[in-house]
Amino acid sequence: QVQLVISGGGSVQEGGSLRLSCAAPGYNQGMNTIGYFRQAPGKEREGVAAIYTSGGNTYYQDFLKGRFIISQDKTKSMVYLQMNSLKPEDTAMYYCAAAPSEVLVFTPREYESWSQGNQVTVSS
Repeated sequence: QVQLVISGGGSVQEGGSLRLSCAAPGYNQGMNTIGYFRQAPGKEREGVAAIYTSGGNTYYQDFLKGRFIISQDKTKSMVYLQMNSLKPEDTAMYYCAAAPSEVLVFTPREYESWSQGNQVTVSS
């Protein structure tokens, strides 16, 4: 397991942008998938975006319709989630997670390390 630290959430008006950062020391030494998930009150945790760290392949949920971008900086052991054109329905607690292999990216049980939650609130 690795210790993950997520930062960058907050409150924003509809249509605004936020960038989440996931610090994952050593992730490029054994964690091959980094994913971002979110959970709104009363709803199940859902995958948002993920990246295979070796080849850089990225994956997004269809409902995002291109609004979010996941990227990595291996030199800093960081994975970012740029969130644009935010909507009130994006309001949730966000998490980043790591898995040691190239997993089914939107399946929470595939991941073995999780960050603490980081609140994102989008107001209309």
